[in-house]
Amino acid sequence: MGADWGPVIVAVVLFVLLTPGLMFQIPAKGRVAEFGNMQTSLPSIVVHALIYFGLLTVLLIAIGATMADWGPVIVAVVLFVLLTPGLLFQIPGRGRVVEFGNMQTSGASIVVHAIIYFGLLTIFLIAIGVHIYAG
Repeated sequence: MGADWGPVIVAVVLFVLLTPGLMFQIPAKGRVAEFGNMQTSLPSIVVHALIYFGLLTVLLIAIGATMADWGPVIVAVVLFVLLTPGLLFQIPGRGRVVEFGNMQTSGASIVVHAIIYFGLLTIFLIAIGVHIYAG
């Protein structure tokens, strides 16, 4: 049985595109949305995670993934939240190698966090094969 890399690739691309502050942040401080502000907040991480969940589900159905198995979606969304730069940590930080809970991001930290995300997602979905069946 071959490894299915489709969900991993889709999840990583969406991780980069939907990282709060890179392209947009909803909600932003004092506004509904801001574009390219390299900031994040807990409410924006929740909103972006919901958008991520919806888009990932739709795209996985579009590439032919069976939605009886919710493992890839749940693992990807949990990792999206935990690895959003600035929430728990940011590598590299603005003034240090690692900064914790600074609610900031940068292009470099998005790349580093995307690599970590890819590695962990590959371990959980390809190497371990996490499956969560509904119904």
